[in-house]
Amino acid sequence: MVGAHLLLHLVDNEDSVRAIYREAATIKKTKDLFELYQKENLFSKIHWVQADIIDVPSLEIAFQNVEYVYHCAAVISYDPKDESLLRKVNIEGTANIVNFCLEYNIKKLCHVSSIAALGDLASHEKEITEATEWNPEVLHSDYAISKYGAEMEIWRGQQEGLNVVVVNPGIILGPGFWGQGSGVFFSSIQKGFPFYTKGIKAYVGVTDVVKIMTRLLQSPIVGERFTIVAENLPFDKVIFEIADNLKAKKPKLEAKPWMLAIAWRLDWFFATFFRTKRKLSKYTATSLTTATFISNTKIKNALNFEFQSIDAVIKRIVILQEK
Repeated sequence: MVGAHLLLHLVDNEDSVRAIYREAATIKKTKDLFELYQKENLFSKIHWVQADIIDVPSLEIAFQNVEYVYHCAAVISYDPKDESLLRKVNIEGTANIVNFCLEYNIKKLCHVSSIAALGDLASHEKEITEATEWNPEVLHSDYAISKYGAEMEIWRGQQEGLNVVVVNPGIILGPGFWGQGSGVFFSSIQKGFPFYTKGIKAYVGVTDVVKIMTRLLQSPIVGERFTIVAENLPFDKVIFEIADNLKAKKPKLEAKPWMLAIAWRLDWFFATFFRTKRKLSKYTATSLTTATFISNTKIKNALNFEFQSIDAVIKRIVILQEK
């Protein structure tokens, strides 16, 4: 979703863009997004190159005659069975991107990380910032560990002379991808999903994310990371707002921590003995009822940036999808 919106933003501003893809279906998703915004005439301006960030030879062509790079590609999964894949793509893939940026003297690299890679609050702290320290003794998902490892590759590139900037978005909301990521919130509620939780999470609209990315790349700022968060909101408030805009039934059953504790264990049992796909890990179950507050002060001050409210973002998503 970020990559497709980034492409739309870049070509709409008449930038010359090359994008890599692994499968033709990926290109179709991007084309569908352009059509959703009624800007399909801009799609042909993208120069597509088939490549994979874990296939070094395929990246040779992609980097030729390129000046700036946005690295958006990653695997997102909270299934413990995907640990090897997460490390391969998110860490090794990022190392490959960094190495090519160094080899081709790229002027600047913008890496899309995640709030999952941010640090862990100490007992006296109440809000996570870019400077919050990572605690290896705290429980982290395999996804979080892989994104943290990816950032280590970015900082390694900086030490070797590469100009870099890192963004750590919260839960990104945007149109066009209802079957994956945060889009599942919308599709599930539309179908009548009955449960909600009261955990507090950080959210941001996808258009704000890409605006910040492009402004950071064009700025003299280097060697910095920025949390990209519009609001810290209770999960139930976001879910109910989505339901209201979809004119769908609001979930009525609160999933209590003890219910989720049972649920993730049952999910593990069926995945282990009946080889079903994991839907709820221990980390995810805990996260759904945890209150986490993340600061956006640094990016607001650096770019004098004002975020869209999440209510406005949700309303815009539903309007676009219902066209």
